[in-house]
Amino acid sequence: MRTLVITQNITLDGAVEMLDDWFDPSGEPDPDYLDLTHQQDREADACLLGRQTFEDFRGYWPLQTHDATGIADYLDRVQKYVVSSTTTDPQWRNSTILTGDPVEQVRALKDRPGKDIVCTGSITLTHALITAGLVDEYRLFTHPAVQGRGRRLFPDGHVIPELRLLDARSFGSGVTYAAYRPVPARAQEETP
Repeated sequence: MRTLVITQNITLDGAVEMLDDWFDPSGEPDPDYLDLTHQQDREADACLLGRQTFEDFRGYWPLQTHDATGIADYLDRVQKYVVSSTTTDPQWRNSTILTGDPVEQVRALKDRPGKDIVCTGSITLTHALITAGLVDEYRLFTHPAVQGRGRRLFPDGHVIPELRLLDARSFGSGVTYAAYRPVPARAQEETP
């Protein structure tokens, strides 16, 4: 079964909804940050997006014709899966519309052969995937900013009793990175 990874840019106070300018994809990236991003890109062959995030990406990344980071090229060639009940023509190559129950669609996608599936942005979709217990890993890029408002990564009332730290790094920009895997309930019971 493929690994479903939630990758998010997040503020210190837990906001993933960008209502201010704490994250700028066109800014000069830290080389170590960019290396980590490309490492993760090599481990994934699918990008899962909600309709709004897909439209935001489609309206920005294909226009970045002089993108030295390689992110625009990666997003153009990776297989993109868009969860939407209203979009019929994605208008971006390598894009497939997933209709119907998003949880069932993602379960089926995870059962197909392939590398990691990465979901980013897409807060409503992310909340549905978290609530359904489909997320295998969280990769969080925490920015040194407090937004004080906006939707959070985890839905209100959702509890994950234990997360195992897989990797942690910090960058010169003040951004920190941490990757976590949920500990299955059975493993938690066996821990002394």
